[in-house]
Amino acid sequence: MELDKYILDHIDPEGEYLHQLWRATQMKLSYGQMASGHLQGRLLKMLVRMIRPQRVLELGMFSGYSALSMAEGLEDGAELHTFEVFDEIEDFTRPWIEGSPYGKYIHIHIGDALDLVPQMDVMWDLAFIDADKREYVQYYEMILPRLRKGGYILADNTLWYGRITEEVRESDLQTIGLQKFNDMVAQDDRVEKVILPLRDGLTVIRKK
Repeated sequence: MELDKYILDHIDPEGEYLHQLWRATQMKLSYGQMASGHLQGRLLKMLVRMIRPQRVLELGMFSGYSALSMAEGLEDGAELHTFEVFDEIEDFTRPWIEGSPYGKYIHIHIGDALDLVPQMDVMWDLAFIDADKREYVQYYEMILPRLRKGGYILADNTLWYGRITEEVRESDLQTIGLQKFNDMVAQDDRVEKVILPLRDGLTVIRKK
């Protein structure tokens, strides 16, 4: 779309390294569209600059694009812990992360975040949820008690190709999971929340 091109032409460039990572993601990985990409990547970096977190949690590493985008905005001494349940993707992603100037900020964890995160004695300043849509409610319930007051959760894909407003088949567990998540967050008075219609929907949640 012409408007999409206009937007990308009038924001910060993604940089050559991320551009090459994006191209490699599309060529070598299935479902390459799951990577955050230029616009969302620049937004993630900007939000990190604004929030200035010391401890960042990412659920869903995939090709590392979003982790590297957020790491660009981190201050010295900060850490980003990214979790990926599919171990077969590590061979692709780890070299990209470790080869980046921002890789020093990123710690990779392979396994189920619902099992691993509760074992860590960490209070998070910012969490980015972009993993199994069926488990968004469980992720949220796991993170919120471990999120500092005034901390943020960013939840990706919360508009889910527009299907979020439709009646769906019982077998469409991903859409159902997102519908339950959106309904729960909307009713949760422990947080402030807003949905941005960016790409596939990004919900910004602040713990009161």
